[in-house]
Amino acid sequence: MSYKMGRVELHLRDAIKERGAGHLTLIDPDSQSPQEAGGMALAASQGGTDAIMVGGSMGATGSLLHDTVAEIKRVTDLPVILFPASAAGLCENADAVFFMSLLNSRSPSYLIENQVLGAPLVLRYRLEALPMAYIIIEPGGTVGYVGDARLIPREKPELALAYALAGKYLGMRLVYLEAGSGADSPVPASIVAQVKRLLGDALVIVGGGIRSGRAAAELVAAGADLIVTGTAVEKSQDVASFIFELTSSIRR
Repeated sequence: MSYKMGRVELHLRDAIKERGAGHLTLIDPDSQSPQEAGGMALAASQGGTDAIMVGGSMGATGSLLHDTVAEIKRVTDLPVILFPASAAGLCENADAVFFMSLLNSRSPSYLIENQVLGAPLVLRYRLEALPMAYIIIEPGGTVGYVGDARLIPREKPELALAYALAGKYLGMRLVYLEAGSGADSPVPASIVAQVKRLLGDALVIVGGGIRSGRAAAELVAAGADLIVTGTAVEKSQDVASFIFELTSSIRR
């Protein structure tokens, strides 16, 4: 039985079709107050981001998560997509969730156990599930450590390709190549290019270590469909201008 695309996934695909690539702003509720997160989301919206991702850390749970999503939705009409670190990173007031498996994890918890715990909540909360293969590339950062990942070496694109193909054959329509939050450099363009070449209609998302429009443009030229920035947004003194630099660099 196939799972049909919902409103949020179609929104992302339409943005990519219309402009060549899309941008996602990642906001971690554990890094600031809900009000501050709302201000960041509003500025990101003004800069041209296509959707807001919420999550990314073990502390992004409970009332803090719920209140952050509520504040973001109060100030912007952009889709809010949960990016949970575990089944506890779900809430009922978001629009969608990256329902992902960390394919190169050694831990069943990140491969399938949290997904089993979270699936009934996704159904109960009526969240749109976006089926995604999550793959961590060196250096991996905190997510690589916490997720117990066998990091893909940067000079071994064929390994990333094998994992991405496995995700595609398992029915995952999105593949997220992640270098780790605050990484010194993004995922190599050579990995992005080979993965995109074989995945066809699957959306290739790239995040981690992207700090400039030039870096984002190089990844899009290699085949990235969606660019994610989080840490760089948190550190920016002018979120709207920073996001605009990225979005204007990656779009036709």
